[in-house]
Amino acid sequence: MNDLSFPGTSSSPAITCSAADGIVTMRGDSYPENSFEMFNPVMTWIAQFLGSETRPLRLELHLLYLNTSSVKAMMDIFDELESAHARGRAVQVTWYYDRRNERVAELADEFREDCTFPFDIRIEGAQAS
Repeated sequence: MNDLSFPGTSSSPAITCSAADGIVTMRGDSYPENSFEMFNPVMTWIAQFLGSETRPLRLELHLLYLNTSSVKAMMDIFDELESAHARGRAVQVTWYYDRRNERVAELADEFREDCTFPFDIRIEGAQAS
């Protein structure tokens, strides 16, 4: 399985999908002109990883802002993780946020309410407990 990587722009997050580590990382703002086009390769990569690998998959989010279509794409990703978790796959999300941006923490908490898999929300730079 190949890795996947996209550099960030002023309106889209930097995204790295590491098959060796089983980690998908997203960092930055997400308000691209076409969220489906941007997130579709990531969703395909996640589905392929969950279908071909047995190792856990971690999603590490350092997202500062998401527009409505990016929120929808994240919902689709979380639905994929939820389905995998229901089949016994180890999946996990850790969403990091800046303590000065409580709106992102509130958004992450709204997502977490609908998930049964491990979903942590942490202040960026804080030590894990």
